Amino acid sequence: MNSLNYFFAPLFFLVSALGFAQQNQDATKTYKKRVLETAEVDFLTSYYSQDGDNAAVSGGIGTEELTDVTGTIVVSIPLNEDDVLTIDAGVSAYTSASSSNVGAFDGSQAADPFVASSGASGADTWVNLTGSYSHSSDDRNDIWSAKVSVSSEYDYFSLGFGGSYTKLFNEKNTELSANANVYLDSWNAIYPSELRPFGTNGIGSFRPSEITGNTNYNPDFTEFDSESRNSYSLGLGFSQILHKNLQGSVALDFVQQQGLLSTPFQRVYFSDIADSFIDNFQLADAIERLPDSRFKVAIGGRLNWYLNEKVTVRTFYRYYFDDWGINSHTASIELPIKITDKFTLYPSYRYYNQTAADYFYPYETALSTDAFYTSDYDLSKYAANQIGFGVSYTDIFTKMHLWKFGLKSIDLKFYKYDRDTSFSSSIITAGCKFVMD
Repeated sequence: MNSLNYFFAPLFFLVSALGFAQQNQDATKTYKKRVLETAEVDFLTSYYSQDGDNAAVSGGIGTEELTDVTGTIVVSIPLNEDDVLTIDAGVSAYTSASSSNVGAFDGSQAADPFVASSGASGADTWVNLTGSYSHSSDDRNDIWSAKVSVSSEYDYFSLGFGGSYTKLFNEKNTELSANANVYLDSWNAIYPSELRPFGTNGIGSFRPSEITGNTNYNPDFTEFDSESRNSYSLGLGFSQILHKNLQGSVALDFVQQQGLLSTPFQRVYFSDIADSFIDNFQLADAIERLPDSRFKVAIGGRLNWYLNEKVTVRTFYRYYFDDWGINSHTASIELPIKITDKFTLYPSYRYYNQTAADYFYPYETALSTDAFYTSDYDLSKYAANQIGFGVSYTDIFTKMHLWKFGLKSIDLKFYKYDRDTSFSSSIITAGCKFVMD
């Protein structure tokens, strides 16, 4: 069965079952407000760029330059007073100087970790399709939802299932929620080009006659036996209106991952092995090796304070830890400022820091006798700051129209992110929401 059949079959079953139940309800019931009055369509897009000097593809050194353009459409359809079907489809296309060096010797120019290779590994496209179905009880105090997702790119495929339940009580001043998700992923493992001749098939662009430095190049390389990865998550939430101007919430999340958690094309260099080069590029001593399980826990809280009709203060804090040795803290603040009845400004700031994973080693510090090792700086110790600014336009009367749809809102946001390593990034996002007349 192909991936689309896997996606639509469970979703069709959910829609049919809930639709049948609705048909059996008393046709003479009194009127109630619909959960969603009319169909809504969101168009979302973003442009992302990053740079740095600690690429995991080249063992903790080299360019991290990457650009990504994403487009997404989200369609929400009310099926009746209680039920909503949502389809989310997205495409993301990136070009990466860093990942181009998976095949560092595939291009025509001299190989160099700080220069993009002209080989085929420098670009890819990611596609995603998600369908979700939600049902609300007559009194709107109980909400159930289920979703199915499928996503794919050149070397990766993912199939996901999930569901949630939300309970409101105390005159809707208190909310409890729970959600669970399962993702079944599989790699089509792509290894650094110089290691491929040492693999099962022994095919690659390795040029032994051009090696300098240690000419007796003999990497520690074994292909992964399994290329699957499964992730299971459980989230619990509690929200409370504390005052007419104050709302708080807490969330607790658990994630268990099993399978191939290493990235197959990320190199590692050992300090006890002499260096081998072709051109200016150092040949891998090994690829990243990480445990085949990881358990993550995060607990966070939000406090939103409505100062007046013009200004709101939104604060957030989260503490995270896992069994790989990472502990992190995240704190953020956003200040929506309503400057007119249609325009709102969104200045924001976010701070983050984390400890290093037990298996992280900077360039050429791991030993060949170590059981696990990575030079991925996402797993290193670092602190980061992010500043953001956004503006939104909202028209509840949808005076502007595109065909049969009225424009409800436009959002434009910019974020600048900097780590205390060499890494930095920026992203621009834009979104438009339309509702059917």
